[in-house]
Formats: sequence, structure tokens, C-alpha cells
Amino acid sequence: QVQLVESGGGSVQAGGSLRLSCVAPGRTSGVHAMAWFRQAPGKEREFVAAITWKVDSTKYADSVKGRFTISRDGAENTVFLQMNNLKPEDTAVYYCATDLTWYSELYWITSRASDYDYWGQGTQVTVSS
Repeated sequence: QVQLVESGGGSVQAGGSLRLSCVAPGRTSGVHAMAWFRQAPGKEREFVAAITWKVDSTKYADSVKGRFTISRDGAENTVFLQMNNLKPEDTAVYYCATDLTWYSELYWITSRASDYDYWGQGTQVTVSS
């Protein structure tokens, strides 16, 4: 069992910034990657960004490239999502998730929500125009 605790959500105006954090308080051995997804009201959950745990590989949704940056602190079992130049369409509940699948390719990252094993409770991000 992997517990994930997100924080850092809030309300900002368009053009502002927020930094989300996701802590996995327990052991993270066996974690291949950690990701951020988001879900807006009435919409499906969508991939935002992910980072592998053992090597420096990242993946972003086209809608956030150049604005969001995902990073990790292995010593603190924490993954961050720095969100800059926020837009009203970024408004959603943001979820952290872990992929525990073993892959032969350490740089591989999946963007499918169904491939992720554990999820946090979510943190609300609201961007006003």
C-alpha cells in the first residue's frame, strides 16, 4: 500500500503560479513513476505530467508544456508540480498517482490513468480570469 498526500492547491488569478506537492510517506521502492492528473467538473480525468523515479525522464500533456514543471526529491519521497502562467482552463482537482509496474525500459512513462496503482485524495486548483 502506498499512501499519497497532496498539498499546495488554492485559488489564483490567471497568469499566477502555484506549486503542488505530493508526499509518499512510506517506502517508495518499486515505484517506477509518479504523475499528476487533473479532473474538471463534468470532464474525464486527464494526464498532466509524470516523472520516473530512478532516472530523469519526464512527460507532459501538450496543454501544459512550457508552463508546468514536474520534479522530485527522492530523499523526501516527494514529487512537485510547479505551475506557472495559469489559465482558467487549468481549474480542476489535481491528483497525484504512482505507477508500480515493472518496465524493462526505465525511461518509459505511461499517460493512462488506468496504469497507475495508487492515488491521492486530490487538491483543488481554481484559476480566475
